Amino acid sequence: MRKKRKYKKETEPDHKHNSPLITKLINSVMKDGKKTIAEKIVYGALDKIQAETQKDPMEVFDLAMKNISPFVELRSRRVGGANYQVPKEVRGERKLTLTLRWLLGAARAKKGKSMIDRLAGELILASKNEGEAIRKKMNTHKMAEANKAFAHFSW
Repeated sequence: MRKKRKYKKETEPDHKHNSPLITKLINSVMKDGKKTIAEKIVYGALDKIQAETQKDPMEVFDLAMKNISPFVELRSRRVGGANYQVPKEVRGERKLTLTLRWLLGAARAKKGKSMIDRLAGELILASKNEGEAIRKKMNTHKMAEANKAFAHFSW
């Protein structure tokens, strides 16, 4: 019997910036179903970016997302009793998921400030190709480069 086909849901754009990416970010920030709090955090971070950089916050956000998104990732593959880290190219939806996960992980790891400040700071740093999320991407790329010899195990 064939597998059930997966249908991709289209995310609706948010009401303020009319961007589906912002909606995905809000949904990723959200904990325990508290969407209004997540919206306040994301919109507050975008307002803070506008105040600090004097640029359009959507431009800074898009540049940060582009800078964080990975090209390759490592997948574990078991071959002959040994596990190999096999580098694989990242597809579109997975790239977005990894980008949001690394961005929020870096923002949540910082302590001492509000989540609005931490998220805004991480987005500003990522737009300048700096910060913890960019470091995570670079580490992934270095590991993939080091394990390029196992690329023939990908199937």
